[in-house]
Amino acid sequence: MWNKVAIFASWLLIASCSQSPIHQERVSYYQLETVKPYSEVLAELEVAIAEHNFRITGHSRVGKVIRERGAENFPEYDTVQFCNLTLAKTVLDITPHAITYMPCNVVTYQLNGKTIIRTHLLPEDTDNSTLNDFAKTMNLQLKQIIDFAAEN
Repeated sequence: MWNKVAIFASWLLIASCSQSPIHQERVSYYQLETVKPYSEVLAELEVAIAEHNFRITGHSRVGKVIRERGAENFPEYDTVQFCNLTLAKTVLDITPHAITYMPCNVVTYQLNGKTIIRTHLLPEDTDNSTLNDFAKTMNLQLKQIIDFAAEN
């Protein structure tokens, strides 16, 4: 009986020590599919990023590296990170928690004969109206980048 009481008391003590997260929101994604050749999607993604005045800060070719390590038929998987320092400063001035959204990131991968292009969007329904306005403008640009890369 004392064991059960001790376990229950321990559980209550542990639960009372947990902290609420500082910043909560639901992460939304924007995704399109295309049958265009994968290399063409990546090339047009780079063009669209540059046309929106962002600079590519990283490109991870996960699928290619896995194939180079011996998995011959492994599909394509890429992540492209990009940023605009002026916009970065603007959003970080609004809230330092916005660092979790940086840099912008687009993933591309092959699935069932199609190329998937996907990015996460900034939350537009926070308790910070200035951040919400910034997010709406930024999300529009992210969607336009994905649209361009997927366009046939």
